[in-house]
Amino acid sequence: LSPLPDSSWDAAYERELQTFQDIGDAGEIWFGEESMVRIIRWLEKQKVPRDSSVLDIGTGNGVLLIELAKSGYTNLTGIDYSPSAIQLSEKVREKEGLSNIKLKVEDFLAPSAELSGFEICIDKGTFDAISLDPDNAVGKRKRYVRSLLSLLKPEGFFLITSCNWTKEELLNEFREGFEILEELPTPKFCFGGRIGNSVTALVFQRK
Repeated sequence: LSPLPDSSWDAAYERELQTFQDIGDAGEIWFGEESMVRIIRWLEKQKVPRDSSVLDIGTGNGVLLIELAKSGYTNLTGIDYSPSAIQLSEKVREKEGLSNIKLKVEDFLAPSAELSGFEICIDKGTFDAISLDPDNAVGKRKRYVRSLLSLLKPEGFFLITSCNWTKEELLNEFREGFEILEELPTPKFCFGGRIGNSVTALVFQRK
């Protein structure tokens, strides 16, 4: 992919921002509101301190971080490899008047040295997107796990929401360095008399 000229990025994120201002929808494509509520409820149930360092991997429009900030969390960082996503999330953050959210353009598979020591890492759909990459998806998944191990503190929590992977598959992907704490309830669907989950949400703890 050749990089778009700045004017195209501007147009793309301005359109998203206009939609956000018109209907209050920041364009959350992957999982919508219930997945954010599920994450925040779990953090509150675990009594995770409000000043814990949280990294949102592939933050997109930053709307999860906005909800975390409104729930009282104060040490929030969002990264995305797309400059236009970070520009949009900065606009959304400014509109909400929230200054305690740090936003950075970063490639999670090759993170900069200043990203480290997080107590909580959250992924909604980024691991899915990396898994679908036609260019060496297996290698990229391994790099993802290595990056996660380097950025998350020992005993830190990793919350992943996926619509591509089953619980068993995710347990296999993250078997090195992580243990499963719990599976979070997600909406069930019924197809041909069999009940399944279209979304899997798991909490891991770094060993």
